[in-house]
Amino acid sequence: MATPPANSHFLSRVIVSATRAARLGSMSKPQDNPADPFKKALAEATRVLADDRELGVTYSVDPPGLSNDALRLPQISRRLTREEVLLARGTADGYALRRRFHDQGTFNRYAPEGPMARDLYEAMEFARCEAMGAHSMPGTAGNIDARIGAEAARKGYAEIKDKAEAPLSVAAGYLIRARATGRDLPEGARNVADLWRETFEEQAGETLEGLQEAMSDQAGFARLARRIIEDLGYGDQLGDDPDDQGGDEDEAQGDEDPEEGDEPDSSGDEESGEEEDAAPDQSQEQTQDSAQAEVSLDETADAEDAEETEMPEGEAPQEPPPPAPVSEADPGYQVYEQSHDEEIRAEDLAEPAELERLRAYLDQQLDPLKGAVGRLANKLQRRLQAKQNRSWEFDREEGILDAGRLARVVVSPTTSLSFKVEKDTEFRDTVVTLLLDNSGSMRGRPISIAAICADILARTLERCDVKTEILGFTTRTWKGGQSREKWLADGRPQKPGRLNDLRHIVYKSADAPWRRARPNLGLMMKEGLLKENIDGEALEWAHRRMAGRGEQRKILMVISDGAPVDDSTLSVNPANYLEKHLRDVIAMIERRRAVELIAIGIGHDVTRYYNRAVTITDVEQLAGAMTEQLASLFDSDPRKRARVTGMRRAR
Repeated sequence: MATPPANSHFLSRVIVSATRAARLGSMSKPQDNPADPFKKALAEATRVLADDRELGVTYSVDPPGLSNDALRLPQISRRLTREEVLLARGTADGYALRRRFHDQGTFNRYAPEGPMARDLYEAMEFARCEAMGAHSMPGTAGNIDARIGAEAARKGYAEIKDKAEAPLSVAAGYLIRARATGRDLPEGARNVADLWRETFEEQAGETLEGLQEAMSDQAGFARLARRIIEDLGYGDQLGDDPDDQGGDEDEAQGDEDPEEGDEPDSSGDEESGEEEDAAPDQSQEQTQDSAQAEVSLDETADAEDAEETEMPEGEAPQEPPPPAPVSEADPGYQVYEQSHDEEIRAEDLAEPAELERLRAYLDQQLDPLKGAVGRLANKLQRRLQAKQNRSWEFDREEGILDAGRLARVVVSPTTSLSFKVEKDTEFRDTVVTLLLDNSGSMRGRPISIAAICADILARTLERCDVKTEILGFTTRTWKGGQSREKWLADGRPQKPGRLNDLRHIVYKSADAPWRRARPNLGLMMKEGLLKENIDGEALEWAHRRMAGRGEQRKILMVISDGAPVDDSTLSVNPANYLEKHLRDVIAMIERRRAVELIAIGIGHDVTRYYNRAVTITDVEQLAGAMTEQLASLFDSDPRKRARVTGMRRAR
């Protein structure tokens, strides 16, 4: 049976008929949940809108998401409030339109390499899908507006005054959607878009003129999005142009075919013949995409052909390097060899049995400290949960009947009934990353206390629905490792940059439950693990991981016992080489203000690097410093927060 055309009237009939059927069915048996008829109707409408009858639709307290065969929507309570209904319908419509108008293969082909460029590319592509739905199914536009408004209100976009605090990728999606649909954005979203609107129009206004023509062609829109990203100054994160790569391969195939004599019949002039013979085995759609790419890049190709006579392969190294610089904070920071660096999970560095043994040793060694740290963690938990407590709004015209005010109705029967409405206290979704120095100077009691504090804090924050990530940084070997061996074999070039093999360890990812990661922290007790510390790259790595997450508030806590030290690097570079890079990374993070950065120095003063820092002289103070610093960050009064931080900094 053919799928009926998906339009707003048809979807409305689906929802109404499904809801009526569910209600009629519920008359014969008790209804467990009043929201079930709406859930069933919305699931059916979503499948029709996505043009996928087999799409599974579930409702969960977990964040919404779309996989290959299932869609997860926000949970709907028994109260079935208007806000819940609008959010669920807007979320369902948005993901269904992505399912209908989005091709993952085309998306991956044009996806940039750098994190910021990819965020921009993804936001603009999903805005395109929703705009396509708004044109063909106008009813979806209002639902998606409601979802955007709810998200903007939850993340506090309406209160943002500075462009630096407004996410650029989010603003890009809003601006593309508004320009493509002609609809006004909800209040908070409009504020974010307005903060970046002038920048977009100045830098990418000419490119945006071709937006409407590219909307229905995902490949063409992807090329336009890449040009917008380049206009905004992130061209170094785009990577290689997939159309250029495809053209080179096609030309190579076209050159080989005439030699083999497989296609003697070619019509037209030589240039058109090369285009037609470039990909004889490709599908018609691929040929059309390639032709569109050649048209859009025609002027650039002509200019390059005029300049390049005998150096077609020498042009690439002269351009800015396709991959992003080693460090976004300092483009001049060099790394001699990156192929031996590793980002590895803790469970991959030891067998499960060894991790359990090391964890037992850690628990036994620090058993006397658990009580004190636990009390501090409970204090932090109480402060966080106090901010999550719900409150009530009384004397409302509708809502839940206020039993506490029934007495006045009995005394005065003409008095109207009083209702109350439950109100959620604003508590922004938060992720906390603990970045632990795993250098040799931390060996002994410092690393043990750092491990147990990270363990207890992760457990505490998880109870409060605050996701926690635990990372560690060191090097794979002492004295340079394979990077230094290669440098020696190459004749010891001058100023090679960082000259050691990094080891970045993920003890617990933010989405992993604490119970699974608990044995991993015992790895810090492993003999031979702790070596050199290159703080700048580790800090940039942790920041990069946090920047890609969707939480509104991001807190990065660094625990270290001093300045970055790597004998192999410092022996052949300026003495302040690693220290300068660390300062540059800290300045970049604090300038972007997407992540709140705090540091705790053990036995060494780290306030000379970090604006918000604490220095402790006794490792016994680490537990108190960590919990107090985190607790102070959640204080709503900024003056109180500054006073607590200042007191700790002066300690």
